[in-house]
Amino acid sequence: MKKLTLSEIAALVDGELKGEPNIEISGIKNLDEAQKGDITFAVAEKLFDKVKDSKASAFILPKNWPHKEERPAIFVDDPYLAYAILANEFYKRPFKPMGIDKRAIIGDGCEIHSEVSIFQGAIIGNNVKIKNGVTIHPGAVIGDGVEIEEKSEIFPNVVIYPGCIIGKRVRIHAGSVIGADGFGYAQSPKGMVKIPQVGIVIIEDDVEIGANTTIDRAAFGETRIGKGTKIDNLVMIAHNCKIGPHCAIVSQVGISGSTKIGTGVMLAGQVGIVGHIEIGDGVKIGAKSGVPNSVKAGQVVSGIPAMPHRRFLRVVNYVKKLPEIVKEIREIKKRLDKVEKNEQ
Repeated sequence: MKKLTLSEIAALVDGELKGEPNIEISGIKNLDEAQKGDITFAVAEKLFDKVKDSKASAFILPKNWPHKEERPAIFVDDPYLAYAILANEFYKRPFKPMGIDKRAIIGDGCEIHSEVSIFQGAIIGNNVKIKNGVTIHPGAVIGDGVEIEEKSEIFPNVVIYPGCIIGKRVRIHAGSVIGADGFGYAQSPKGMVKIPQVGIVIIEDDVEIGANTTIDRAAFGETRIGKGTKIDNLVMIAHNCKIGPHCAIVSQVGISGSTKIGTGVMLAGQVGIVGHIEIGDGVKIGAKSGVPNSVKAGQVVSGIPAMPHRRFLRVVNYVKKLPEIVKEIREIKKRLDKVEKNEQ
């Protein structure tokens, strides 16, 4: 089991250590579960009672922690970020290439690095390029001409359609489909005529894609997911979308075709976005919002249709009061009717 001293942990998370530097830590757990030998963390003062009761050997706490802590603690700007860094250090799995399992199916003309892990039941098409450190789990299907860069991981039953490009250190979770046809049809008197979808999907470096997410190939050109973007489970991204770097897209979001999304955009759960609009850099869109128009950089919007978040909160507040408002309007109307009758 891996162990780190508190001084090593403080250096890793860029924190200020108060306490014995040579105490060894063998794991990180939440406040309730931590025991001797563990380090735990609290993000806010409201967790003081849990910190007091915790059995952990040490703590990661915010720099503005108002209480004197008798036990060893590391003070940081962002405890949650420190937790993420440390958890990766404790629980990362070293890559050990197992090669190509004899029960995998490999097409013709492939260029596959010797240091890969391709499990039984994986199907690799023709002329596929797979770089070093790649893992492809059972049941994954990699289409003809796909390129997968270094240290990416393709989980079970992922399907990557022909011609798509997967960058470095990309993780695509089980059941996701990359590069299926975009939903493109033209109407005719005899019914729908399919528009050929001949583009590709490009996934840039350090992207993570959740389980059962679908990203459609472009009609022409490319659908692109920017570097470092994180996509949750059950997300739908349509053809020719351009998603910028370092975005966060939460479960059940649906993005229609040819939408452009900037850098650092956050889309909460079940957001729906129409096609052919632009979402500017740094935009945040609240859960269940419907976005019918472009949104300028830096805005925070919510609602159906999406509007500035503060306005949305006022609207919601009025909606809650509608029964009382209707009652008051009826009473006012009765009074006006009486006044009008008296005047007559």
